[in-house]
Amino acid sequence: MALPISVAAAAALVFAAPVAAADVIDADGVPSRTAFSFRSVLPGIQWGTANEYETRSGLSLVKLYMVDYALRRGDRSATDLALAERMIRYSDDSAADALGVKYPQAIDAIAAEYHLTGTTSGPDWGSSYTSTADVATFLATKKRTEPGSPIFLWMAAASERAADGTSQDWGTARLPGVEGTKWGWSDSGPLEVASASFGESFAVAAHTRGTPEDQTADVGATLPYVLMSLMARMTG
Repeated sequence: MALPISVAAAAALVFAAPVAAADVIDADGVPSRTAFSFRSVLPGIQWGTANEYETRSGLSLVKLYMVDYALRRGDRSATDLALAERMIRYSDDSAADALGVKYPQAIDAIAAEYHLTGTTSGPDWGSSYTSTADVATFLATKKRTEPGSPIFLWMAAASERAADGTSQDWGTARLPGVEGTKWGWSDSGPLEVASASFGESFAVAAHTRGTPEDQTADVGATLPYVLMSLMARMTG
């Protein structure tokens, strides 16, 4: 079995933002501001920070759940398809508002179907919660069971800038082997950012109470632990 993330590529990857000395470093080597999860498409191969199951603001990562519901359980209209594409490629909030009104049950239904225990809907999609473990599990399961889903095509064709002008180029997108990414960020209150990516045989997700640069640095710190976990599984 090939490693989902290339050891050589991981060693060569350079992350520009250093981890600040004032940050609390957990036993897994990652600042506690960030939760991170890795899931292989092969069941049972995974790694995560100690806080990967912590329920946090879903931000725009919950658009993945909404789109999955609309594609498989919605009326499959051209309008739904167009809204879904904009939600993934451009993280378009207005498109999510429209789909959320049409399918208010979407997030909870997908959480139940995929056994996402840290995921709950709010009064609107922007008030929903999830965990990095749930997002990575969802993507890895979908990659295994429906690799041709438009979700992956749209993540792979994500725009360099979101509908609101935000740059989409940080966090898990910087990991070696990544083929597509969905990002999320807070528009008000304390800054929070999230990203979720997939590769040929893996999925990863991260949530950071901080900046995009903070997340890129913290995700880089996970690489040795993910690689050690994978190699232990292969040689064990």
